Amino acid sequence: MAKVIAYMANGLEEVECLAVVDVLRRAGIEVVMTSIHEQCEVEGSHGIRIRTDVCADQVNGAEADMIFLPGGMPGTANLKGSSIVADALKQAAKAGRRIAAICAAPSVLGELHLLEGRKATCYPGWENSLYGAMHVTDGVITDGNITTARGLGYAIDLGLELIRLLISEEKSLEIRKSIQRD
Repeated sequence: MAKVIAYMANGLEEVECLAVVDVLRRAGIEVVMTSIHEQCEVEGSHGIRIRTDVCADQVNGAEADMIFLPGGMPGTANLKGSSIVADALKQAAKAGRRIAAICAAPSVLGELHLLEGRKATCYPGWENSLYGAMHVTDGVITDGNITTARGLGYAIDLGLELIRLLISEEKSLEIRKSIQRD
């Protein structure tokens, strides 16, 4: 079974995170919701508190098939300030493991120079942080081992794309049908 680590920070966009986690878990993918803070809880940008499965010091990013970063502010800034997240992303990129980010979070990848020469999308206004990337306006785009999504409106589509990549097109279509996504 595929394993995804979702790094979560205070100020994240709640639905971007939870919609992707929900869709992945429906497909049978193990998703470890991981707080980057000392407590295993984060508070989203809209005041919703989310209990995580673990804190970042309790998980090894190298054990994941994919790392997922939800966006939101100041959640994205908090992710950028985490050496644990930066190290996990660099290791994943070096090993060719999958990485996904949505909304403002692709800027974390850009600032680590992980998007150079790739197509990537992000929330409007963050394009200048996609250093070296070819910015596209697609809702969801996969280029090599990196998948990016533009924002909240594409969270379900991102989850379905990740299922396609981690399991199969058939499983993605099965989940799409089960959640009534046309």
